[in-house]
Amino acid sequence: MVRFWRLSDRRSNLSHAGRWLAAAVLSAAMLAPATASTAVAQDGGAQAVVIGYLARHEDPRTPASFLEPVATDEGLQGARLALADNTTTGMFLNQSYRLVEQVLPADGDIGAGLKALADEGVRFVVADLPADALLSAADRPEARSMLLFNARAPDDALRNEQCRPNILHTAASRRMLADALAQYLAWKKWTGWSLLIGRNPGDALYAEAIRRAAKRFGGRIVAETTWTFDTGNRRTDTGITTIQSDIPLATQGPDYEVLIVADEIGDFGDYLDGRTWRPRPVAGTQGLTATGWSRVNEQWGGTQLQSRFEKLAGRWMTARDYAAWLAVRSVGEAAARTGGTGFDDLAAYLRSPDFELAGFKGEALSFRAWDGQMRQPILIAGPRMLVSVSPQEGFLHPVTPLDTLGDDAPETKCRPNR
Repeated sequence: MVRFWRLSDRRSNLSHAGRWLAAAVLSAAMLAPATASTAVAQDGGAQAVVIGYLARHEDPRTPASFLEPVATDEGLQGARLALADNTTTGMFLNQSYRLVEQVLPADGDIGAGLKALADEGVRFVVADLPADALLSAADRPEARSMLLFNARAPDDALRNEQCRPNILHTAASRRMLADALAQYLAWKKWTGWSLLIGRNPGDALYAEAIRRAAKRFGGRIVAETTWTFDTGNRRTDTGITTIQSDIPLATQGPDYEVLIVADEIGDFGDYLDGRTWRPRPVAGTQGLTATGWSRVNEQWGGTQLQSRFEKLAGRWMTARDYAAWLAVRSVGEAAARTGGTGFDDLAAYLRSPDFELAGFKGEALSFRAWDGQMRQPILIAGPRMLVSVSPQEGFLHPVTPLDTLGDDAPETKCRPNR
């Protein structure tokens, strides 16, 4: 079922800061030439940019603690907040925005969902999909005249051997996350790592990214262990006893300075802190984490973004929400800066060196020409506080330190037009 999300009736709720920002954008946009508005709708006289959101329904992940809410709408709420932000600016530029939502059943046909979006005039699509479904969407005939934003899949292959010319990535890759963590550990001179790997496919891919990061930034992996235990029910006496006895056994071995855990879906990683064989910090997918976004970020106006998101969604913003927010905001920023709404002009501007997006992380964000990945700072976050932000000071690059995270131009295996 196609759903529409509009925010044209929210103009009276604009904050003074929002009005000031929109006015500033207006002043800049007035200097930009108007562009053709092909493949866009008219909305009350305004040029309407239509953006699609494509996802499949999933049962929500059961959180490890009651302190973490169950999120049934990750990604979607980030797109909706970005639509509101775009509308705030667009009202001054005679531009409006419409979000067409296609949330398919768990076994829904990706091709049918993409066609439904195409029938609504959508050419920009926020794809909140795992890697296999994303590739299926990108290879559909309808997608040849679309630009898809990967707002979820961290798979490095999507930025390399399996890259596509019609995909930009707002979700951080596993290599970006691993490099960001490795830089911080190198800055701390914590170079001896023990790697504990879960049994899911994503855990093996994350571990591969950690090994690569160790070679790049001077880490030493002194031991690798696969998690083979059943955590049981932690909310029973026997469950707690089992966890307390199993984790020390799983974390023995050669001495190390940091235990790095690869547990992307949260099977066991949250139980490690305070239960390891040695009194060592836990990092990786749990503990000290490298992430595109975290609720603990209060820097660079992050509190303002967090507050607006919580008011809209009733919960904290996740990294998946943030990636969807970046995708929709990227389209809005391109429209504001160019003064136009035509697909070809906006798509070209998004890929150009002139494109920059403020992402509440201290530096302007942009897309890499070689693989479509959005370059961005990566937060190093603890459970309650922001610890650091990578790239770390001292890691230099001839163009931008942001390109020390993930695949740089000389390293890429992306050949999108082959």
